[in-house]
Amino acid sequence: MSRIGKMPINIPDKVQVQIKDGILNAKGPLGELNAPIPEKIQYTFENNVITFSRDTDMKKVRALHGLTRALCYNAIKGVESGFTKTLQLEGVGYKTEMKGTNLQINIGFSHPVIVIPPKGINFETPTATSIKVSGADKQVVGQVSAKIREIRPPEPYKGKGIRYLGEVVRRKAGKTAGK
Repeated sequence: MSRIGKMPINIPDKVQVQIKDGILNAKGPLGELNAPIPEKIQYTFENNVITFSRDTDMKKVRALHGLTRALCYNAIKGVESGFTKTLQLEGVGYKTEMKGTNLQINIGFSHPVIVIPPKGINFETPTATSIKVSGADKQVVGQVSAKIREIRPPEPYKGKGIRYLGEVVRRKAGKTAGK
């Protein structure tokens, strides 16, 4: 039995959930999200609690059990409180600022990099060297954060670049270490 898949999902008061034609639809203060429920996964929805189960022990169905529960939980949590990823800029002269809803990053290139947020994503710059990416869809928040980090990933010699908050960059010794 899947440890994740058998855990029940409690639905908060602020969120409305409907399951129709194998799709969970969650509406809340931050918007509306959908999560698919495969045919082989059964669900029970009563007293604002959803539980998932499976009838066979085939490998593919076992994999879908925990995945389905996780996707539904992320949709419900996303429309209720949302998800946030924080990125930090490390390096001399590296800074970021908001230009309307767009994000302008000065990261050592000859020109500033402008990042336009996709629908449902918000950027914040609490300090000149940090970026907060927030939104209701966990997958989109992670994808946008990865795209921003991809602009200048942290390099292993001085650690300069864009990194996630709390990310540890393995440092390498420079040329003088070999002598």
